[in-house]
Amino acid sequence: MLDISRGLVFLCLIFGLWPDLSKQASLKEEDYYTAGVVEFLTSSLSENVAAYVDIINSENASSTDIIVFPESTLNDHSSTTFVPDPKELVNPCLSDPNATYFEEFLVTISCAARNANKYVVINLTEKQKCEDVPEDTRPCASNGLNVYNTNAVFDRQGVVVSRYRKIHLWVEEKNTTYLPELITFETDFGVIFGHFICYDILFYSPAHQLIREQGIKDFVYPTMWFSQLPFHTAVQIQQGWAYSNDVNLLAAGASLPTPDGSTGSGIYHGRDGTLVSVMRQDSGERTIYVAQVPKYSSSGGGIEKRARRSTPRQVATNSRITLTRDQLEDYETEVIEFGDGTAPGNLSRTLCQGSFCCRFNISWRFLERTDDNASFYSYRIGAFDGLPKRDEVEVNYIRNCGLFSCSGPGIEDCGQLIANSGESQIAFTHLEIGVTFPESREFLLFPQSLLDDLLPLEPSQFEWSQEKASEESYQHEVRFTLKDSQEVSNLLSFTVYGNYYDNECTYGVGSEEEQESCGYKSSASRRDVIGSGLITLLVILALA
Repeated sequence: MLDISRGLVFLCLIFGLWPDLSKQASLKEEDYYTAGVVEFLTSSLSENVAAYVDIINSENASSTDIIVFPESTLNDHSSTTFVPDPKELVNPCLSDPNATYFEEFLVTISCAARNANKYVVINLTEKQKCEDVPEDTRPCASNGLNVYNTNAVFDRQGVVVSRYRKIHLWVEEKNTTYLPELITFETDFGVIFGHFICYDILFYSPAHQLIREQGIKDFVYPTMWFSQLPFHTAVQIQQGWAYSNDVNLLAAGASLPTPDGSTGSGIYHGRDGTLVSVMRQDSGERTIYVAQVPKYSSSGGGIEKRARRSTPRQVATNSRITLTRDQLEDYETEVIEFGDGTAPGNLSRTLCQGSFCCRFNISWRFLERTDDNASFYSYRIGAFDGLPKRDEVEVNYIRNCGLFSCSGPGIEDCGQLIANSGESQIAFTHLEIGVTFPESREFLLFPQSLLDDLLPLEPSQFEWSQEKASEESYQHEVRFTLKDSQEVSNLLSFTVYGNYYDNECTYGVGSEEEQESCGYKSSASRRDVIGSGLITLLVILALA
């Protein structure tokens, strides 16, 4: 197949059949590239493929160098396809134009990427012969096939240049690779991308591992995220992850607000925040969102960013999005008492769950009511240190400190939207959370927030600091605060999110022997080291 593909490429060069290379493309020397992420409402396979091609060829996509489509919106188990090994540089459009080996949709999108002269990232349900992976001794299906949740990347000529198979599955009847894959691909506009899929974002491998071990600064991220209030909605997770890691993230979300609560797409430029984002609260859409993305490798100045939002902020009035909620019953919580509803107030409180403590400083004022019959949110502060209860999937260890909204007096009312809520009773004039987090070999701390349009605050609206208490300390002091010039109403959450993955090699966790094996010295042993150092110094001085 490889020889045929190369031969056809050679003929195309000879006879001038190469795709239109006159279409605008970013250069390596430029300090930005242009990316598009697709929010996509899925349908039948034929309609999905036609819509993918229409978006690739659309006027809105004309300036893009790379387009990312979401997870699980193309094919399913009934139409699995082989995906070529990127090492073979196979071009399905040229090597298999009649789709005798690959499924027709893979050939069609290869041709669309080629004709549009763009990098295209799709997510699909892939099949692979078990015999092709002899080192994997796990039982194989009766049909002899593994089935994966897979990203495939086409370059500007339609060649499959990268393939990634999802590691962390969310209630999916699919296989995982024998070993986790760390996959990257290089583009002709001077950017190396890593990629991962949906639930992968909450785990160390591959997402965080690519940053720590390979220094990757740009990521493609197809997702079909099932949003949960108040801490796990799509865009707040995307923005918080990109912000804390200070990376570019191209996130493309499936658009099924009802009945799945799946929506959320965006392009994020690290500590600068959102370039474009959307959380649909209707029946969904098929739309590409485009932004110019600054390159981290560029030594030039920043470019003028596009509007922070591609659409007006959508207030959750008559919302038709279906949202589940986090297991807030497992949190240590306290209701915020706002008083008689007239005078401004404040709260200064330390709240602990076990030995993990959160420090809250909060001030507020009351807003004038325009509707005496309106329902308003109440609020709680909460602390959590443990594993979430999700029996059907693997989970990551969380240490979380947050303020969150409730639609009623009980904890069961928290993490719920109020229907027809168009105004707020409270404006927070000061929000501050301080936390001392234990250091870990693999952990990520990031700011989270959420307004009732299901979009987060931007970095221009908050301040975040994370510092080690001292050079010898194994603890990190974190402060997350609303900027002094800001006040915020219609707030759903304001949180310091500590993701400890599997919590192994975390300071203070495990026996003394386990702590030492992770490189942590007890305070007693550190005092011994300091004491021996002082004794040595005194001996040297005495001999002098």
